[in-house]
Amino acid sequence: MSYRIGLGTDFHQLVTGRKLWLGGIEIPHHKGALGHSDADVLLHAICDALLGALSLGDIGIHFPDSDNNFKGVDSKILLKKTFQLIRQKGFRIVNLDTVVCLEKPKIMAFVPDMRLVMAEILEMNKDDISIKATTTEKLGFIGMEEGLMAQAVVLLRKVD
Repeated sequence: MSYRIGLGTDFHQLVTGRKLWLGGIEIPHHKGALGHSDADVLLHAICDALLGALSLGDIGIHFPDSDNNFKGVDSKILLKKTFQLIRQKGFRIVNLDTVVCLEKPKIMAFVPDMRLVMAEILEMNKDDISIKATTTEKLGFIGMEEGLMAQAVVLLRKVD
């Protein structure tokens, strides 16, 4: 069997007047992530991890912010399209480990719903998806609630 590991990272600015989307669900908050799409940092980091594992470039190559077809797009669609590329190459996900870094809001109450959304899209068991959250203890742009970031690590297995 062939295994591949991928790492993805994404950052977005937080601004008023936008919805906050994380892990495919809307999180109630007075700020949202600014971006060309819905700016779901968690799903974007996962896309990059999947693409990176198979040396397929990054999310910006496949879904450029210069393409108006992706303006305001739901990042679940980007994740589905990315997963289709992985499946076409003959791979499945063994497990996914992620971390979201933001000062506020607290998101752990929403993690079970995020895991369900991702498990359905990625055709995997929700128990093989880890979502953790941390703060920067009020340090830097994340600590000042000016932005947020997410990282994802994925293990892929070639399916015969």
